[in-house]
Amino acid sequence: MKEPILEVKNMSKIYGDGCEHCRGGKNLIKNFCPKCNTVYAARDINLELYKGEILGIVGESGSGKSTLMKSLYFDIDVTIGGYYLKDYKDKKVNVYEVSIYEKKKIKNNILGMVYQNPVYGLRMNFSSISNIAEKMIEAGHRNVEKVRKRGEELLEKVNIEVLRAKEAPKNFSGGMQQRVQIAKALSNNPPILLLDEVTTGLDLSVQADVLDLIKSIQRDLGISMIIVSHDLAVIRMLADRTIVMNNGKIIEKGLTDQILEDPQHKYTQQLVYSLL
Repeated sequence: MKEPILEVKNMSKIYGDGCEHCRGGKNLIKNFCPKCNTVYAARDINLELYKGEILGIVGESGSGKSTLMKSLYFDIDVTIGGYYLKDYKDKKVNVYEVSIYEKKKIKNNILGMVYQNPVYGLRMNFSSISNIAEKMIEAGHRNVEKVRKRGEELLEKVNIEVLRAKEAPKNFSGGMQQRVQIAKALSNNPPILLLDEVTTGLDLSVQADVLDLIKSIQRDLGISMIIVSHDLAVIRMLADRTIVMNNGKIIEKGLTDQILEDPQHKYTQQLVYSLL
């Protein structure tokens, strides 16, 4: 049995103090307590990611999938839970509990992140190659020539001409901005790439280009990926396994073909049949 390179155990993110009415996640309207206004954004999440696989996370808006993704990249603190990485002290330390400095090291060396909105992942007024250089410098690279070469190599990898390396992402189309984000995320050869709704808002032809790029990167580099999407067509194309979330909880998980062709949970059935 293969060992996971990433594990999340019993993670919850709660906004609010809770009350007798809702404590323990009882008596909620979806994931919201009408008595004290506490929101149970993620509840008792358990998942594993294996080397070289793509894990899809699917669910409607408000299902908790983006909360989960933000917690994996330390963009939010969790209320409770464990998070273990093979490439950080061999999964012996809960990385939710390490210092800000250690989390920054993990973000710069083990994880890459591509946000739905490129504004969160890029400095839009900096040049594209400077965006890549920034992440490399934060990881300790100091040789300017090596950083420049790596930046140019990555821009070529994501199909952006080196001639445009000094242009700012604010001048690029949405699809090109996503490609710069991907190049930046790959800059320090992370074993894990996180992608949050990366094709949302893009034209269909541009979506196809970005998805092809993601597939080629996974194939060529063997990176493990977690991909969040509300679009089951994206999940079908990319993911080996899929997790379905609703109201902050994982309600179904399994091989992607199995989930999409024979969904067991009523909510998953509604999701799948709405595409037919």
